[in-house]
Amino acid sequence: MKSAESTEPLSTSSSAETRKVTTAGAIGFFVENYDNSVYGFLAGIIAIVFFPDGAEALALIFTFGIFAVSFVFRPVGGVLLGMMSDRVGRRPAMVLALTLMAGATAGIGLLPGYSSWGIGSVLLLLFLRMIQGVSVGGEVSAAMSFVGEHAPPSRRAFLMSFPQAGSTLANLVGNGSAFLLTSTLPQEAMESWGWRIPFLVAAPMGVIGFYIRRKLEDTPAFLALQEEGKVASNPLRDVFSRENRRQLSLAFVLPMLNSAGFFVLFVFMPTYLDSQLDYSRSEGLIVSACALACATVAIPLFARVSDRVGRRPVMLTSCIAIIVLAVPGYLLLKTGDMVLAALAGAVLGVAFAGNYSVIHPMMLELFPSHMRTTAYSLGYNVTTAVLGGAAPLILSALYVATNNVLLPAFFVALSAVGTAIAAYLNKETAGRSLTKFV
Repeated sequence: MKSAESTEPLSTSSSAETRKVTTAGAIGFFVENYDNSVYGFLAGIIAIVFFPDGAEALALIFTFGIFAVSFVFRPVGGVLLGMMSDRVGRRPAMVLALTLMAGATAGIGLLPGYSSWGIGSVLLLLFLRMIQGVSVGGEVSAAMSFVGEHAPPSRRAFLMSFPQAGSTLANLVGNGSAFLLTSTLPQEAMESWGWRIPFLVAAPMGVIGFYIRRKLEDTPAFLALQEEGKVASNPLRDVFSRENRRQLSLAFVLPMLNSAGFFVLFVFMPTYLDSQLDYSRSEGLIVSACALACATVAIPLFARVSDRVGRRPVMLTSCIAIIVLAVPGYLLLKTGDMVLAALAGAVLGVAFAGNYSVIHPMMLELFPSHMRTTAYSLGYNVTTAVLGGAAPLILSALYVATNNVLLPAFFVALSAVGTAIAAYLNKETAGRSLTKFV
């Protein structure tokens, strides 16, 4: 059941403006997740290009280490751009985040490999991934706040689901690009220049997103703060105030399944199937594509349900489904049968979609406008850095030590337990006014 606060009114944008806002948010999420997906799907190739020959397993761990280090900078970007969003506006923070992301992603596509620049190429790759970490850390909360604060309360999760679906679609496109290239190019060409193509595609996408975002007005919630003279001078200080401690604690725990599940079930999946279960690289991409396609379709459907019945029922159902299905799903993957593997990917993708469809509305609705994006960024990005970006590195290293192929299933299921506890303790927030909430 939705809370009584769901009847509280909220000034929102016109339908035409809301459509533009939703599109702008979706483009940013697409570019953000496109890079991470391409990096994850091509991790095996990147390891060959940027590290010396003769230690493939170690090179792969280092490749995922660079992937993980970029996530350490997400909380930094989240706080810096979150404070900018709360003090200057959601739109400027969104524009800056997208510019940094698209530029860094295209830069990776231009980097020389280890054979040309040695350790210098590795350090440059690390630097560009750090820039991406900063940009993504600010993008998530600014873009989602931008969409959510423009949306009518009765359709907030549904409209916010399109950027979310855009992120899984980005992974699907990255997956398809990697599959097409690895299937059509010989290994030598792939290692020489083919791997660069997906990264360079980010440049024109960034230009389009930049143009759209520059044309938009800021959100009704932020404009109301400006009109009332209530823009926070130090939103980070307000985040740690005594009256905000409970919400902040929930903000660190709620994203556990989102963080672990997204990167384990989608980004890490092709490399896991290739390196640990002896699937071909193309087969691993196909299984991941099944999971992504099913999740992309299911996300708006679950979001619409949450607008009607509340966030908590959808989130709890998704957590329970993941806890129950994770190990059986990975046992199906272990069989080596492509039909069963694709089925496992599809089922896990749909189960995860329930969580993915409501995590951002829940985070958005936890906090008042004057510190919303700062608090949201801090909780979401710290958890993502610990459980998301580090997941491929942790699981690859543990596999070398234990040879246990069910480790990803246990990892995701345990993260679902944490999220379920936080969702149960959280008050229902569906329909909450984002301007009147203080």
